Amino acid sequence: MKSKISNTDDYLTALPNDQREALLKLRKQILTAAPGAEEHFGYGLPGFKLLGHPLIYMGAAKEHCALYGKMPAGFAEALKGFKQSKGSVHFTPAKPIPAALVKAIVKAKVMEQHARWGVKPDKKATAQAKTANRRMATRK
Repeated sequence: MKSKISNTDDYLTALPNDQREALLKLRKQILTAAPGAEEHFGYGLPGFKLLGHPLIYMGAAKEHCALYGKMPAGFAEALKGFKQSKGSVHFTPAKPIPAALVKAIVKAKVMEQHARWGVKPDKKATAQAKTANRRMATRK
């Protein structure tokens, strides 16, 4: 791959077809399981942020694809058939991580993010609430 890649679309375009398709599916699964997550590109990999902090990354190497980031507790047994390291789970396009397992992992990581960083208030909802409060105050 080219070293000048700086965004997810270019990263995926540079991959062989089978890896690109596997990561496109993984991308969709992650975004579905983590509403509000934003795509971002960091450490040379496509990633996802939630509450302004990295949630999870994905990528490809010569012989495998990977889901990067510390896995939440309780998933070791479910991931037993995949090569794992402290910060990654390797899979191949022929043997991807099952969609239900990806969903469960991402949802667990989302819960960890919310517990660690809290939920940022929605600016639009906060503004609407303030307006509603002012209206109620003037009616009294």
